[in-house]
Amino acid sequence: MDATRPTSTPDAAPGSLPGLERLASDIVACRRCPRLVAWREQVASEKRRAYADEEYWGRPVPGFGDPGAALLIVGLAPGAHGANRTGRMFTGDRSGEVLYASLHRCGLADRPTSTARDDGLTLHGAWITNAVRCAPPANRPTTEERDACAPYLTRELALLPWRAVLALGAFGWDAVVRHVGVDIAPGSARPRFGHGARATLADGRPLIGSYHVSQQNTFTGRLTPAMLDDVVRDAMVAAGLAPTDPRP
Repeated sequence: MDATRPTSTPDAAPGSLPGLERLASDIVACRRCPRLVAWREQVASEKRRAYADEEYWGRPVPGFGDPGAALLIVGLAPGAHGANRTGRMFTGDRSGEVLYASLHRCGLADRPTSTARDDGLTLHGAWITNAVRCAPPANRPTTEERDACAPYLTRELALLPWRAVLALGAFGWDAVVRHVGVDIAPGSARPRFGHGARATLADGRPLIGSYHVSQQNTFTGRLTPAMLDDVVRDAMVAAGLAPTDPRP
């Protein structure tokens, strides 16, 4: 067994809303990584022409969803003109359009779109987060930046009553494995990420992989809506949730 478990924290009570609010406050105030601070603030200042009249968030982005979530969804990092603009995970860009539409079809979101922090969207049974909380240049955080952000995910894992994880991309998969550890049978290889891949974490809870909902994957057809729906449904069942059938 290869196990790296989350450390306990004073606010580590699963489902604790005050603990999650304290964590969100700590994340938003973070300035640990000079390169990421400079980049997120540069993007927020220069803006994209389509959003020139908007005020960008330009800070680290906390997790979002149901404090009683059974399913934890873990991605890579905020999008420069998505979550770094709106202040909510997977909100305001094409990745969010694809993800929230699927979550709505499967019964985890009350609407299929996510455009702003105050648009009224709610999640039921799911919590969405990222391994890194600031938008990185070229969507590629360094190892040092990943590690500097790691304590926030450790706290999040301890604060949520999750029963399964859906990892969006290899970066999210590896982050969960680093934090929780993975159960490896004697003589077996370490579980590798792939779309639909499954592993048992060191604490016995399941980890399911999905290709990331990036434009590179969705525009090329590497990840289709049907493929995403199928893996979301599988992750919901693993978490003990009853999915809505998204098929006609």
